[in-house]
Amino acid sequence: MIKFFSIIIILLFTGCIEKKYSTSWQEDAIWYQIFPERFYNGDVSNDPILESLKGTWPYEVQESWSVMPWTSEWYKFQPWEKQNGRDFYYNAQLRRYGGDIQGIIEKLDYLENLGINAIYLNPIFESPSAHKYGAKYYHHIDNNFGPNPKHDETIWESENPADPNTWQWTSADSLFLKLIKEVHHRDMHIIIDGVFNHVGIPFWALEDVRENGERSRYASWFHITSWDDPTTEADEFDYSGWFGFKDLPELSEDEHGLIPPIQDHLHAVVKRWMDPNGDGDPSDGIDGWRLDVAETVNIEFWKIFRTWVDEINPNAYLTGEVWWENYFDNIMIDASPWLEGDAFHSVMNYRFADAIFKFFIDDKNKISTEKFGEYLNFVIEDYGFETFSKIQNLLGSHDTERIASACANPDRWIDHANNLNYNPEFNIRKPNQTEYELQKQIITFQFMFPGTPYIFYGDEVGMWGADDPDSRKPMIWPEFQYENESVDPFGNIRKSDNVSVNQNLFTHYQILIQLRKKYSALRRGNYEMLYAENEIFAFSRKHKKEQIISIFNASNFHQEFSIDSLNLDGESQSILLLGSQGSLPPHSYSIYEIK
Repeated sequence: MIKFFSIIIILLFTGCIEKKYSTSWQEDAIWYQIFPERFYNGDVSNDPILESLKGTWPYEVQESWSVMPWTSEWYKFQPWEKQNGRDFYYNAQLRRYGGDIQGIIEKLDYLENLGINAIYLNPIFESPSAHKYGAKYYHHIDNNFGPNPKHDETIWESENPADPNTWQWTSADSLFLKLIKEVHHRDMHIIIDGVFNHVGIPFWALEDVRENGERSRYASWFHITSWDDPTTEADEFDYSGWFGFKDLPELSEDEHGLIPPIQDHLHAVVKRWMDPNGDGDPSDGIDGWRLDVAETVNIEFWKIFRTWVDEINPNAYLTGEVWWENYFDNIMIDASPWLEGDAFHSVMNYRFADAIFKFFIDDKNKISTEKFGEYLNFVIEDYGFETFSKIQNLLGSHDTERIASACANPDRWIDHANNLNYNPEFNIRKPNQTEYELQKQIITFQFMFPGTPYIFYGDEVGMWGADDPDSRKPMIWPEFQYENESVDPFGNIRKSDNVSVNQNLFTHYQILIQLRKKYSALRRGNYEMLYAENEIFAFSRKHKKEQIISIFNASNFHQEFSIDSLNLDGESQSILLLGSQGSLPPHSYSIYEIK
């Protein structure tokens, strides 16, 4: 009897461990990317001040400056912007809107209502920039994201940033831990941006190097190209920046990736955020990392990084930004080497977005249906279907034009000069109804296709915008009244566009998320292309007894094509779940459950 109960206890315990470390959430994820500074201002008392901008581009001290009104017109100058005499694209980098951690906490119910279960935050570590890709500290949350910025500064000053034993928890850190707790309470997961290729100008180790020169114990952390000569008035100190950007100093690597002392520091950072209280239970920590410009860091480091993460939480998720092989020719990287077991679980699948743009959006440059199908199959084969089921299938991000604006601008490569600063022909207007219907078709494809769907904040309410900085507008919330957009950054005449929530689009996202959650075939099902001709594309997803068939008409005209055209088993019954039955209108879809 004792032996029997011992076996039962062992089985129950084993079951608990398997459940605890199950990675099924990675296949079930509905991703939502948040750019914290532009999501929601939940605490106006912590808003940035002019002093907090020191150490980031454009460097010049402004005589006048203030936080931007959340609902103000995007291209319209505020009084302080008019005073400096510079253009919109200069001033856009100086803008702060006050989004913070409290704002994310207050909008978790919104995300839950939408159906989101996985959140990715752009960088949140201490940094003077709006985008936070140039860190001052990796072990602290930006003080303007927390409730007491001045108090947090006193804590920084009491620490030795090189010694984790001296690290304390600031008010911003503690609020972020509360966010993690609130996210997990809602059965959601959260990952954050790890920017470990470069830092910011105020990064604590670089400041030491600048002050102590070659005597600094951190001199090897950076590529110093010129030391300051104390006998001259000039400052000759110089270093290599990421792709030449001086406000993003690059960290040093050897043949194994980032050099050992940097690795030691980052290992402590990983432990801090993945198991904050260090008790061996990772439930109070983040659920993984999105790793910035990952292909620019030696892959051997990411394999080491993976071991750190797995030791803390085998259930964690690592996704990399592995993007360009040749930007100028629009050739994207095959990320297979990063996905073959030792580095990442996923990458941001810009190859998916590229295919979508070329087939659904492009007009003159539209690829054939057959080529579209071949391209998708090619990417799935590259990554392997099991891996592809966890891949992040995105349509846009903080680095690209928004999907709504992409629909209004066909025949353009994704992330290539898609704003007025580089391309005067780019359409910055609000998309029309036809273009929003095109967005609905595209996101329907995204949610039916293998891989995990990925939403950039605000796409679900119809936000539009060109490439950075326009893709980073403040989130549109239904409780606010926004100014119309009627100003052009170069003074050209444009139609006035109303800025408000597109409820019809929001509801469509909700429906797609509900379908995705209801049918395991859409999360774990196989993939079989059924038809790819004449701009009609159809495929099947099967899992156990479930089968979902999706049909898309990517043409500009009606086509007579129905589920019967696929010549399925005569005994099967089809139930229309979404879209058109029978004849397919332009840019439409039909989603069927097969019984």
